[in-house]
Amino acid sequence: MAQVVLENVYKSFLRHQSRQTSVVTAGALVPPIEEALTETPTTTTASMVNVLRRINLGVKDGEFMVLVGPSGCGKSTLLRLIAGLEPVTGGNIWVGDRQVNDLPPKQRDIAMVFQNYALYPHMTVYDNLAFGLRRTKAAHRSATPQTLDAKTQSRSFAWTENFLTTLTRPFPKRLRYWSQQEREIDQRIRAVAQILQIQALLERLPKQLSGGQKQRVALGRAMARNPQVFLMDEPLSNLDAKLRTETRAQIVNLQRQLGTTTIYVTHDQVEAMTMGDRIAVMNAGQIQQIAPPLELYNRPANRFVAEFIGSPQMNFLPVQIRAPLTIVHPQFRLTLPEIWETALSQYTGRSLTLGIRPEHLSLSVAAPKNIPVRVERVEALGNETQLILSLIELAATSEPTVLRSRVEPDRRISLGEELWLAIATDKVHLFDPETGEAIAHH
Repeated sequence: MAQVVLENVYKSFLRHQSRQTSVVTAGALVPPIEEALTETPTTTTASMVNVLRRINLGVKDGEFMVLVGPSGCGKSTLLRLIAGLEPVTGGNIWVGDRQVNDLPPKQRDIAMVFQNYALYPHMTVYDNLAFGLRRTKAAHRSATPQTLDAKTQSRSFAWTENFLTTLTRPFPKRLRYWSQQEREIDQRIRAVAQILQIQALLERLPKQLSGGQKQRVALGRAMARNPQVFLMDEPLSNLDAKLRTETRAQIVNLQRQLGTTTIYVTHDQVEAMTMGDRIAVMNAGQIQQIAPPLELYNRPANRFVAEFIGSPQMNFLPVQIRAPLTIVHPQFRLTLPEIWETALSQYTGRSLTLGIRPEHLSLSVAAPKNIPVRVERVEALGNETQLILSLIELAATSEPTVLRSRVEPDRRISLGEELWLAIATDKVHLFDPETGEAIAHH
């Protein structure tokens, strides 16, 4: 097992732009007529596109780190850099005490689980699990220092053993030739299969498996190698909701049982919150915040993190600050707790963005401190009811402001009904509208 450290990592790609062929007409200063009509050939210019910028990340030994963010934010690219499937443009990557920037994937002692499982369709589950082990064992044997004669003899013996093993593999178990290497591989595979509860599937082909079974085989293939680091690239995205929940729990339990350092990529913030020891939230090729799940939820570093973490997402309203603790909106006026006084002293008279989560808005009565809203949609989920609301604006021409709230499932709500919402003042978030950074109180 090992820690993984990324130091100021950059990744750039070349973006090619074609310049169209153009005709330049002659001018009075160009005497020969044949030189007057000149054609500029098609040329291609390349510009660099920064996919990842200033990535600094430390994953502790045995930690379950989740990379989460919207599609295209660079999280899968970052995983491929760690695995060695993409070269690093700048910065350093350390696995344990080794800098692995220039090492090929097979020498990094890392196992990766892909989104599409990547199982060999012509191989049984057993052979899929054994494939990486056989290659690793063979590579290790060939890399062992030996004299020339010993190396020749070793190669000859290894070739004979491999030939006999491969030849007798389709035979019944008692008739097969078992080399020492094959016995060790068999023990490892059966131990992994028992952990994943796939012993009954070892002789099946991938096409005979369900989605959840394929995912467990893909996990088993990574586990069988006993690597220093697991990399998982959205491994549950192809599963249905029920199976995803079950497999999610299995992955977390397996990681805790094995204690292997794991970096898990997902765009689903529910997966991130329920699986990770810590979460790195990414956007536009940069890490926005690294923290445990509840810290991300309660103390987001900026508006993007606040909006991305939590379902339904946080509500945002522009407000004015009046000393010492009053926030003013055209539809309501609210006094914040005293812990905000120091933080807000420098923002008196300025505009800020108020953030409040749907679960921190509650039904109340008409009052200056409460928000007047109109019900636009009701989403009854059984255990709760989610409301999509529009703020009742003072001016009829104003653009409607959409808010979300949660209420108890037994509360009857009608479309078009006008309500008043109370804000839990101890759950308020404030953000700088220019930078998006959160304003922290102490």
